[in-house]
Amino acid sequence: MFDAVAGVESQTETVWRQADRYGVPRLGFVNKMDRTGADYDRCLQMMEERFGEHCAPAQLPIGTEGAHRGVVDLVHMTAYVWHDKDDPRSLEEIPVPDEMMEQAEATREVLLERIALADEDFAMLYLESPEALTVEETDAAIRRSVIAGNLVPVLCGSALRNKGIQPLLDAVVKWLPSPMDVPDIEGVDPTSGGPLTRPHNAKAPLSALAYKVAIMEDGRRMVFIRLYSGTMTAGMDLWNPALKIKEKVSRLFLMHANNRKRLDKIEAGNIFGVLGLKRTRTGDTLCSPQSHILLESIDAYEPVISQSVEPATLREKEKLEQVLTKLADEDPTFRWREDGGTGQTIISGMGELHLDILCDRLKREFKVEVRTGKPQVVYREAITSQARADETFERGGEDGGDHVFGRVALTVNPNERGGGHAIEWSWPAAGAEAPRNLAELKEAIEEGITQSFVSGPVQGYALDDVTVTVTDVETRDGLSSVVGYTVAASTAARAAVRNASPVLLSPIADVEVTTPPEHTGDVISSLTMRRGKIETMEELNAMASVVKASVPMERMFGYATEVRSLTQGRAQFAMTFSHYDNL
Repeated sequence: MFDAVAGVESQTETVWRQADRYGVPRLGFVNKMDRTGADYDRCLQMMEERFGEHCAPAQLPIGTEGAHRGVVDLVHMTAYVWHDKDDPRSLEEIPVPDEMMEQAEATREVLLERIALADEDFAMLYLESPEALTVEETDAAIRRSVIAGNLVPVLCGSALRNKGIQPLLDAVVKWLPSPMDVPDIEGVDPTSGGPLTRPHNAKAPLSALAYKVAIMEDGRRMVFIRLYSGTMTAGMDLWNPALKIKEKVSRLFLMHANNRKRLDKIEAGNIFGVLGLKRTRTGDTLCSPQSHILLESIDAYEPVISQSVEPATLREKEKLEQVLTKLADEDPTFRWREDGGTGQTIISGMGELHLDILCDRLKREFKVEVRTGKPQVVYREAITSQARADETFERGGEDGGDHVFGRVALTVNPNERGGGHAIEWSWPAAGAEAPRNLAELKEAIEEGITQSFVSGPVQGYALDDVTVTVTDVETRDGLSSVVGYTVAASTAARAAVRNASPVLLSPIADVEVTTPPEHTGDVISSLTMRRGKIETMEELNAMASVVKASVPMERMFGYATEVRSLTQGRAQFAMTFSHYDNL
């Protein structure tokens, strides 16, 4: 979806990159053609500049801004107009207007050339006799090219006024892939870690992905599922390999907005809702208990803003905790906890707006009145140098009790920003005899090192971007427990981190401000005052400019009010978490 006035926005680029990464076929739709300042050609030009010339116009708008009334279909060379803005069924098919025929023919040639570049079979037909091309051949070539990721047809209209929506839905059916057109879903064997695939048919072993959890009005959990293979029936058992638990399906529903249609059986390729799954989370795989597979999970950002909440009355504290648990169940980017030192309830999310909406839902949907504290940034910690530690843990054995022992030597090194944690092994040395319980020892040591990442030495925030190399482990015969190695590894990792020049990392946000050009200077000054780094400034048209910057998130509190004040309420801004860095 593209805004006909703003063109390609930062969030659109983010979604586009994700679609590229996962090989998702797509169509483009230029929306809001009836807004003042709408410019279809400029939007197309921005798409070509930023995404490539495989973005091809499949329609032209009939009129823009207040005069927008329809679209020209460049494949069928016909036009559609909407006479009644309040009735989406008032669609009329008409010949291409005479005053647009020349433009339509020229743009159609651009479309056909782009299809020919994307599809060899169509290129042969196009070069031999372009006049003899049929609509069916063109539609088939567009479909092949879209599925292959070599073409993105662009349509236009106004969703609010229901203009251009019927042709868009027709294009979805004609050009986008069905589940049968995409490759088999890939996963791994949860036991061996080896690759597995599942074909998109109803007779294959069941595999599905839970992509959303919603709490219904009556408090029940509705889990939304994409079924990749097999058949799901009401009452059947499913296996959740991530949690290693069995879940039971109670009811199945095909969803259409708030309307639900109950079914007894649903086959591969469908998206639907399930009741009865008590513990399945967003991103979990569900499969047949007899044929396990683990699909790629859905990544969620870690929360970067926290604030305290407290109920208006003490008797509502238990209800507040129950509601927060439900909200965290729905939203994987939301967390809550009780601070052990102060007893406060702390909620964490992706930004001020995120937490504002959650607090509003507490009052509006769940009738829990809350008071909120000032939002605080969630920091991380990292190290900037190498350090080594050697720790021994020994206890018991003298009075007949269990003798617990462990000695671990390790080295910590800083990882690149965003590189995450890594545990490497230079023990046992090459050629050295490995202990019989090597796998058990390594698991215990890894557990201890992982525990040390939870709290850093600077201010107790989680540790990030560290590589730990285990260099030596002393083993003793006759020890029945390996818990000593967990304690020794955790102690050694903490000691090494303290000596590795630890620093505090602040969350950095990508900020994009769309403002009238006369206020661009004020916007740049305000972002610079907040320690922002201006990355680009682009004038879209006579009515709008875009300023992009990276700014420490701790400096963005209250910016929504400031930017409205600077621009007389005419600017818009979007902020997304980017990364953690040392300021």
